[in-house]
Amino acid sequence: MPGTLDPQFRRALAERVRFYNELGIYDFYQRETTDSIAVSRSPIPAVPDAQPEQVEEMPRTLVMPAAEEDMFAPRKPESGVTDPLKALRIIREDLGDCTRCVLHKQGRKQIVFGVGNPKADLMFIGEAPGADEDEQGEPFVGRAGQLLNNMIKAMGLRRADVYIANIIKCRPPGNRTPEREECETCSPFLMRQIEVIKPRVIVALGAIAAKTLLAINAPMAELRGRWYDFRGTKLAVTYHPAFLLRDPRQKKEAWKDLQRVMKELGLPIPAKSLE
Repeated sequence: MPGTLDPQFRRALAERVRFYNELGIYDFYQRETTDSIAVSRSPIPAVPDAQPEQVEEMPRTLVMPAAEEDMFAPRKPESGVTDPLKALRIIREDLGDCTRCVLHKQGRKQIVFGVGNPKADLMFIGEAPGADEDEQGEPFVGRAGQLLNNMIKAMGLRRADVYIANIIKCRPPGNRTPEREECETCSPFLMRQIEVIKPRVIVALGAIAAKTLLAINAPMAELRGRWYDFRGTKLAVTYHPAFLLRDPRQKKEAWKDLQRVMKELGLPIPAKSLE
């Protein structure tokens, strides 16, 4: 591979990185491939006005010399901010009155960013806001939120002790399941929230949250009951409170999941089960 990048490719790649940064995406990951890529012969056209679905696929393996790396290093607005509360505010400002996916045109009233302790050891991540959340601008405030509060209380914690967020930050119409493109567009902001909060444990509430975070397409029976490594943080999967409202028989299983989390966090485990 040549020691320097082709100037045309260099400019195009820098433009591509800026394009994704404007979408709120700052993290890029290399996927292994058996094909070698000669970057000097692979110019990519600049796409400042393209929609995400119109962007051509980037080369999957790109190894740049050290001298070239600084030019393309993502600069997150919250980088260098040591106060997590201030950093979360910066991320919220960067999110703005988001129009990055179609949900902003489908009846959402407001963005539901997240709430709780910015230094929380425990973070709960659900699927998407519902009607009550869209009305109040806070995640898990409806009936499912009341049950989540009871779950947190049963663990010996308060809602203010943890951090609560969703995969996507806008209510899908009719509370439908979020589509893959909506999750992929919105989740980079959640990843930045996680990086700032640095929880010791993440609990994914429901299959959509678990599958999106872990990139695993498996039923809940297989997802539950084990620990996952999520970017250096332990992640557990349990049922979504809305599901538990529909099938209260599964509360005992959810309590088993929460007990595993409590043990990891060093919290005392009461004899009383989840009501």
